[in-house]
Amino acid sequence: MAEKSFSTHVNQIYLPGDSVTLSKTDEISTVKIVLGPGLRKYGKQILVTKSGVLRTKASPATYWIDCHHKRYVPARGDDVIGVVTNKVGESYKVNIGSSEEASLSSIAFPGATKKNKPNIQIGDLVFAKLLIASIDMEPELVCVNSLGENVGLGVLSTSGFLFTVPLHHIRKLLNPECTLLKSLGKALSFEIAVGMNGKIWIKAKSVKQTIALARAISISEHMNKEEMNKLCRKFVDRQAGF
Repeated sequence: MAEKSFSTHVNQIYLPGDSVTLSKTDEISTVKIVLGPGLRKYGKQILVTKSGVLRTKASPATYWIDCHHKRYVPARGDDVIGVVTNKVGESYKVNIGSSEEASLSSIAFPGATKKNKPNIQIGDLVFAKLLIASIDMEPELVCVNSLGENVGLGVLSTSGFLFTVPLHHIRKLLNPECTLLKSLGKALSFEIAVGMNGKIWIKAKSVKQTIALARAISISEHMNKEEMNKLCRKFVDRQAGF
C-alpha cells in the first residue's frame, strides 16, 4: 500500500494497515514526534491500527487517529471514572468501560493506611488514574500521585450526575484550544470530572442546572469553535433569565 505523508494528510481519513511517513528519514527519534492512539511503529514503518481521522498538535509534536470507538482501551496515565462493582480482599473491582475490570487498592487514597481506609461501597463512583495498563496485566487504579498527594481524584459525590459521551468528544473537551467548559463556567458554578473513558461527572447548585450543563456538553460533540461559542452565549443568556 502506498505511503501517505502526515504533512499533507492531516485531518484526512485513514484505514487500518495504511502506512504513513513522519519525515524523510522515517526515524521518529530524529524529529521528536509522539505517536498517539491508532498509530504504531513496526520497524521503520508507521502503520495505522484504527480507522479514523488523522489529528495532530504541537509541543511536543503528537499525532493520533481520532476514531469513534465505543470501547475504551486503558492507557497508562489516563484519568478515568469508574463504578465500584465488588470488593476482593483489600482492593476493589472497578468497571471503567474496558474489556476487563480494573483493581483499586483500599490504601491508594490520600492519607489512607491499613488502619485508616476510606469507606467505599459497591455502586460508588471513583475518579482515578491508571497506574498500570497492559494487555498482559489487569488494569490498576490509584487516587493519588507518585508522592501520595491528593490531586483531585477520589470518590465522587452521589448528588452529581454521570453521563457518557463518545471517546473522541472527551479528547475534544480536554484540548487546550477548546474553551467550552471555561465558557460554561462563566454562566454557572459547577464541579466536573472528565474521564478519558468517555464518562463525565458533573454537579451544579441545582438538578436543573446540572442537567442543562450536561445537555450543553453532549450536544457540542460535532460543533466547531464558532458554534460552541454561540452555544455558550445562548446558555449564558438563558441562565441570566432564571
